[in-house]
Amino acid sequence: MPAARPRILYVTDLAYPARGRRYCDEDILLTSRLREHFDLALCHPLDAAALMDGHDAVVVRNSGPVLGYRREYEAFRERALAAGARVYNPLTGKADMMGKQYLLDLSAAGFPVIPTVDRVADLHRLPAAERYVVKPKLGADSLGLRILPAGRLTGLADGAVLIQPCVDFAYEVSFYFVDDDFQYALHAPDPERRWELVPYPATAADLEFARRFIDWNGLGQGIQRVDACRAPDGELLLVELEDLNPYLSLDALPEEAREAFVGALASSLGRFVQQAAVPA
Repeated sequence: MPAARPRILYVTDLAYPARGRRYCDEDILLTSRLREHFDLALCHPLDAAALMDGHDAVVVRNSGPVLGYRREYEAFRERALAAGARVYNPLTGKADMMGKQYLLDLSAAGFPVIPTVDRVADLHRLPAAERYVVKPKLGADSLGLRILPAGRLTGLADGAVLIQPCVDFAYEVSFYFVDDDFQYALHAPDPERRWELVPYPATAADLEFARRFIDWNGLGQGIQRVDACRAPDGELLLVELEDLNPYLSLDALPEEAREAFVGALASSLGRFVQQAAVPA
C-alpha cells in the first residue's frame, strides 16, 4: 500500500545534451511542482533498476535515448515487469518504446504515415523521390539519421534501417496527450528549425488524426506525443509516436497552458498510483 503521500522515483538525465533543447529545465520545473503532491526522488536512468524498490511508481521522463544504455534499459524493463512495478509510462506501448517497427506496420496497414520500408528491394512501394531519409530501426533523437540520394541506397543493410522518401513538407506539428486527453499542440513554422516551436490551434480534423494513433497504441495512461508533418497536398502524415519519454517543450507554452498540463499530469499520476493500491 502506498504511503499517505505516494513515493515517486523520477527518472531523468539532467545532463543529457539535447540539441536545441534543455531537458533539465523541463524536469526541474515538473519535479518542483509534483513535489506538492508526492514524495519525489530523482535518479539517473542507469540507477533506476537498483532504486525502484520502495517506491509506489517509477516515472520515466527526460532520460535521453536508450541507445546509449540499451542493456541496462532492457534489464530495467525485465525487472520492472517481473516485479509488477508501476512504471509511467506503462511498458505496454507499441510505438517508439519498442523501436521503429510500428512505422512499417502502420504504413502497411494504410494509416496516414510517411511511407516506410526497411529493404531496398521494397523501394518500389514508396513514391519516387530524388532523396530518401534513412534512419536506424532503433534510432532516437535523430541519431544515425541520414538523407541520401536514390543512387546511394543499394549498399544499405536490408532490414536494419528504415527508408522513407524525403517529404517536402510545409511544417511539423506535435500533439501532446496525458492519458487519452489532448492537452496542447505546438508546431515549427520553419522546417529547418525543428525545435523553434509556437502554439498551434489544432482543428477537429487535426485531433481526429492524432487520436487515431493514440487509440491504436492503447496505452491508456501516461504522456504521448504525436509528431506529424503537413504534406504538400495538405494531409497530415505521422512522423513519430513517442510513448517512452517524450520531450514536452513546456517552455513554448503560455503560462496558463503550462499550468493546465502540470495539473493534468499530477492528476494522472495520482490516479495511476491509487490504482496500484487497490487489490485486484
